Amino acid sequence: MADKVVLAYSGGLDTSVAIKWIKEKYGFDVITLTIDVGNSKDFEAACQKALKVGAIKAIVIDAKEMFVKYFIFPALQANALYEGQYPLATALSRPLMAKLLVDTALAEGATTVAHGCTGKGNDQVRFDVGVHALAPQLKVIAPAREWGMTREETIAYAAKHNIPVPITRKSPYSIDECLWGKSAECGILEDPWTEPPDDAWTWTKSPDKAPNKPAYVEISFEKGIPISLDGETMGGVSLIQKMNELAGLHGIGRIDHIENRLVGIKSRETYEAPAAVVLLQAHQALEAMTLSKDQLRFKQKAAIEIADIIYNGLWFSALNRDLSAYIQSSQRFVTGTVRVKLFKGNSMVVGRKSPKSLYNLSLATYDRGDKFDQSAAAGFIHLWGLPVTTQAQIQLLSDIDDPMRLIAPKQKQLKKRAKKKGSKG
Repeated sequence: MADKVVLAYSGGLDTSVAIKWIKEKYGFDVITLTIDVGNSKDFEAACQKALKVGAIKAIVIDAKEMFVKYFIFPALQANALYEGQYPLATALSRPLMAKLLVDTALAEGATTVAHGCTGKGNDQVRFDVGVHALAPQLKVIAPAREWGMTREETIAYAAKHNIPVPITRKSPYSIDECLWGKSAECGILEDPWTEPPDDAWTWTKSPDKAPNKPAYVEISFEKGIPISLDGETMGGVSLIQKMNELAGLHGIGRIDHIENRLVGIKSRETYEAPAAVVLLQAHQALEAMTLSKDQLRFKQKAAIEIADIIYNGLWFSALNRDLSAYIQSSQRFVTGTVRVKLFKGNSMVVGRKSPKSLYNLSLATYDRGDKFDQSAAAGFIHLWGLPVTTQAQIQLLSDIDDPMRLIAPKQKQLKKRAKKKGSKG
C-alpha cells in the first residue's frame, strides 16, 4: 500500500499540478486539504477537480472563525504591519493551515505533508517551520520548489495532463486570498516601474471611480476587538466581510509594496486589504485615547517585532507567545467607538470616544472650565531642563573659542567664507 501525503490544496496552478506530479515522482496517494479562510472559492468544485486530477480524497475545512479569533484579531490588537505597510494577510493564514495540515495528516495516517510554495517565497518557510514545530516526525515536500519548472512550463505541464487551472499566459497573476486581504504577484507586476493594471485589483474600486459622496462608519471595540459597525453587533467574520465591502467600494485598501522577503530578495507585491486598513487605523486611534504615552511607545516597538515574527514564519515560537501575553494585557481598556470617514481611496478617523479615555477636556481646553494649573509650568520646565542647563554651563559653554560648535559653523570659518566670496566680485 502506498504512503499517503496530505497536500495543502488551493485549487490553483501549482497545487493542481502537484497532485499529478507527486504521484509520478514519489508514488504517494494524495489527500488534498482545502482550508476556507475566506478565500471566496467554490470549494465543492475544488474538491471535484482534485479528485479528477488524481487525489484519493478531498477534504475541506471551514476555518474562518478560527482564523479570525486566534490569528486576525490578535494581530489587529498588536497593530501588526510588516514594514509599515503589509497587514500580513497571507502570513497570518499559514500557521493556521500548518496546524490543520498536521492534524489531518495524523488523523489520516499520512507520513508526509505537502504544499505548493516555491523556493523563492516566504510561505515555504511558514509551512515548513510550522509543521516541524508541531509534528517533527512528519516529512514535508514542496513540489514547486523541487520540480524546477518555470511558470510557463508549469502551465504547459497542466495543459499536457488536462489539468484545469484558472491561469493563462495572458493573465499570469498568482493570487492568494483570505478574509484579511488579497495578494497578487507575477506577470507584469514584477516590473516595479509599471503601474498595476486595472485587472490586478478585484476587491477595490478605483478611487477615481469611487462614490463622490463620503461614507461614515462607526466601529466599536471591546478590549481591542471590533464588535460592531454602526451600532450593529456582528461576529468577527461578518464584520470583516462587511468592512471589506464598504471600504473596497470607496477604493480603500490598495497597497503597492517593494517588500523584503525572508529569503533575502526584494519583491514587488500588491495587496488589497480594505477591512484591515480601516480597522487598524481605527484601533490605533482608540489606543491613542486609552493608553499612556509610555504604553504607546513600547507597544509600537512590540508591534514591529510581532509583525516580523508573523512574516518570518515563527508563529509557534516562545517569543510570540510571550509578546502575545503582553499585547492582551495592553488591551484591557481599549474599549470605545471610532468614527471613520471613507472617501476616494482614503480613510480618516474623524471621531473617537471611550469610557476609559485618558483624554480630559478640562485639562486640554483653553476655554472656560480649564483646570490645568499653568502656574506649575515654570517649575516643571526648570526641573525638566536642569540636566541640560547644568551640562551646558560646565562643559559646552566652557569652550570659549567656540561655544556654538555643536549647532553652527565657527565664526572664523563664516568670516573667511564671506571674505572669499567677496573677493570673487
